[in-house]
Amino acid sequence: MRASNILSDQIPPLLHTDTGEKALFWMDEFQVNHLPVLKNGNFVGLVSESELLDQSDLDQSLDQLFQHLPRPFAFSDAHLFDLLQHFALFKLTVLPVLDRQENYLGVISAQELLQLLAETSGLNESGSLLVLEMNANDYTLAQIAQIVESNQAKILNLFVSNIPDSTKIQVNLRLNQQNLSAIIRTFERYDYQVLASFQDSQQPDELQERYQELMHYLSM
Repeated sequence: MRASNILSDQIPPLLHTDTGEKALFWMDEFQVNHLPVLKNGNFVGLVSESELLDQSDLDQSLDQLFQHLPRPFAFSDAHLFDLLQHFALFKLTVLPVLDRQENYLGVISAQELLQLLAETSGLNESGSLLVLEMNANDYTLAQIAQIVESNQAKILNLFVSNIPDSTKIQVNLRLNQQNLSAIIRTFERYDYQVLASFQDSQQPDELQERYQELMHYLSM
């Protein structure tokens, strides 16, 4: 999935002639902490709520308030994982998207991106989570998938994370089966270390509640 496919149709850009007061009003209206600023149709930067609150006279235009604005953006053909990296690196609530000629196309909302991830990664499907630990050199997706599928289960989602100051990794498996006993025994028979398992006796209500709490947090 590319950036151009997930542009928000709800969040408009500010103009360089708009006041700081209007920028804060729009941030509150659209429940974001950042908004893009355009000048003559060109993207000049991203203004943040914290930068605006540091100003003493919000009746002035953005041009008058800021000589320079940070200019984080993603190109329209950027992959989903690149977008996540941008959001994490710059701590953004919206990410401007430009084409390769640097024409402004729109923004991606962190809240909408998170919701898309939840819908496409199996997080809101009934199932369970299994966490494995292994040496990075021992990681073999084909074998992990074979073990899962030999127990009549499917991998809905898989996430690999490095363990700091270690040669080991953690592999987080989202599976479509709630009873993990046979799968865990098989992994242990193949000498995998099973760190944790979360079997969804609490699903869907509790996980859905936690998901809604997270979405509410992002919208604050």
